[in-house]
Formats: sequence, C-alpha cells, structure tokens
Amino acid sequence: MSDDSTTDGRSPDRPGDDRPGDDRSVMEAVAARARALRKERGWSLDALAARARVSKGMLVALENGRSNPNLATLIRLCDAFAVPLTDLLQQPATPLLAASPPEEQPVLWTGPDGGTGRLLTGAAQPVGAELWHWRLAPGEEHHSEAHLAGTVELLHVLRGTLTVTVGGQETVLPEGHGLRMAGDHPHGYANRTGEEVVYTGVVLVP
Repeated sequence: MSDDSTTDGRSPDRPGDDRPGDDRSVMEAVAARARALRKERGWSLDALAARARVSKGMLVALENGRSNPNLATLIRLCDAFAVPLTDLLQQPATPLLAASPPEEQPVLWTGPDGGTGRLLTGAAQPVGAELWHWRLAPGEEHHSEAHLAGTVELLHVLRGTLTVTVGGQETVLPEGHGLRMAGDHPHGYANRTGEEVVYTGVVLVP
C-alpha cells in the first residue's frame, strides 16, 4: 500500500476510489512519466508535493515504481502538471492512427461490488481529453474532487439510470441520455437502482 496522505494530512481517497489493479506496467509508466514531467518543469519533489497536495514520501515511492496510487492521487498529479491522465500513463506520441486495444486500457477505479472505471484512450493536444468507460454495480458511487478550472465532462448513459451530482446540484440520467457538466466542482456519480449502470465519459482538460 502506498502513502496517499496529502500535505495537509488529509487522504485524497473518496468512497469507491479504490486503487487500480496492481498493474506493474501502469506503475512503471506513471513513475517514468511523472519524473520526466517534473524535471521538464524544473520542480523539486517538495514543489510538486505542494502543487499536487500529496506527500513527498508518496512522490518518492511513485517515481521509484514502488507506489500503486489511487485514481484521486493520479488526478491530483495531472492537475498539477496540467496534462490529461493518458499523458501520465504513457509517453506522448502523435501518430495518424493510435489504436488502444483492450489489454492496453487500464482499469483505474474498482468499486466495492465490481464496478470499474476504464481509461480507453486520450489526447494531450490540441486540448487534453480522456475517454472513459464506467460500470457501477447497484448501490455503488464514485466521487471526484474538483479538477482544473475550465474542465468539462461529457457523459452518455448506455444502460441503466445514473445519478450525477455537481457542486450540490443533482440530476438523474436515464438510459440514452447525455450530459455536459462542469468538472471543476466536486462531483459524483451514483447508481441508486437495482440494476447495473454503464456509461461513457469524456473529460476535456483546458
């Protein structure tokens, strides 16, 4: 288990924000990319810890491939670097076609009852974008902190009924409905029904 405490003593974990599977390739990619991004910006470990609101000890473990950070911690690092999550998980590349087979789509969130959040693909330019596929078992919820100012999320419910809360406002999305929402406020997704909810989401990072 990694040290996911923040610089102010709080944990970035939220209900349902379990760590991704112990995928060695993901851990190694994050270690190499985080180290490279930090050095590109000329930041010390202390500087990055302050910007990302995570502990220096966690960053040392992460950059040495000894940490398996949860999704909340990964998002804090991306916000600090101002890059999409896909840029943290792999070396940047701009081919004409960039296929993402299932075995290369990391599951970065696992719910207590089998729900998953899978990062399908993404891009860093001209705007940061992440394409997600989510499954929530009955009763499961996923909560997220506010992202960078100007972040927008787009959702489409493929199956079931999804309840979305943003900054204290709540809406219920039946199957087939889409949603545009502000990602720079605390937000959450919940399945308050007896059937599985499946939805896709796009995160647009300014």
